[in-house]
Amino acid sequence: MRKQFLFIFLALIVANTSEAQTRSTRIGYIDMEYILENVSDYKEAKSQLDLKATKWKQEIETKKLEINKLKENLKTEKALLTKELIEERETEIKFLENEMLEYQQKQFGVDGNLMHQKATLAKPIQDQVFTAVQDIAEAKNYDFIFDKSSDLTMLFSAKRFDISDQVIRILNRTDKREQLTKKQLKEQEAKENRENEIDENPAMADRQKALDARKAAREKLVADRKLEQEAKRKEYEDKRNAIAAEKAAKKNGTVSETAKTTEGTTAVPATTPTTTETKTTAEPIVNKAEERQKLYDQRKKELEEKRKKILEEREAAKKAKEAETQKSNTTNN
Repeated sequence: MRKQFLFIFLALIVANTSEAQTRSTRIGYIDMEYILENVSDYKEAKSQLDLKATKWKQEIETKKLEINKLKENLKTEKALLTKELIEERETEIKFLENEMLEYQQKQFGVDGNLMHQKATLAKPIQDQVFTAVQDIAEAKNYDFIFDKSSDLTMLFSAKRFDISDQVIRILNRTDKREQLTKKQLKEQEAKENRENEIDENPAMADRQKALDARKAAREKLVADRKLEQEAKRKEYEDKRNAIAAEKAAKKNGTVSETAKTTEGTTAVPATTPTTTETKTTAEPIVNKAEERQKLYDQRKKELEEKRKKILEEREAAKKAKEAETQKSNTTNN
């Protein structure tokens, strides 16, 4: 498939040779993965899908732990069980293992829920990207636009031919325009025109990046100074309040409660959990452990009863056989 695509690409270049003599061929590319990661709607939906995948993984791990526990129990009690009970336990474990593998394949397989939901999630954004690419190609006379993240192997791609940021701006433009006034729309259009000029001129883009870096550095410096001033002001206020409280305590002949707290005690962290909170958090874990222990005890009891019944039946059969043998001997005599 890749060889056929390259052959078609070369054929198109040869076919457009005559036109290229009068006008240079314009080629651009996009990075679909980069675009998707910078679209807010896709990022929000993807985070929700990641939460689902995490939940599925936790369920699979829980099933694995239960199966391993059953295997350990069988290994421990194997000497006490009959052949029939051992086979029954092994059949149950095999069934649970197959069930877990089927669930894992259903969620994470090639045709699983995760792959289907990822494709469904990306499809609307991809359609918008294709529309935006067509608009850019028509407006700026591009001859070819490729997708860098596709099966096409790009051994080298100059950054000046990357139009991914232009596509992202087009995708975000519609949502912004619905919330802007006429004046803001004009400002937005002027900003977009400047951004388009920067995209067309690599030297201007470099200058703009340098200006943006300087602006960000200035803003950070101002923010740091503001934070420093706030910290000094707060420290000054605390000292003034402490002095005022101490003067009031001396005047009244009592010791400041604030000073007591500061000197003689240690404040309890606000995040220290209370007994009620700890109990509430621990209750589900304890209840789940108790349920598992009850289920295990119940199964053990059933197995013991079944084993006891089998032994009783064997003993009864043995006694019946002995009685029959004795009766036969008496008759012969």
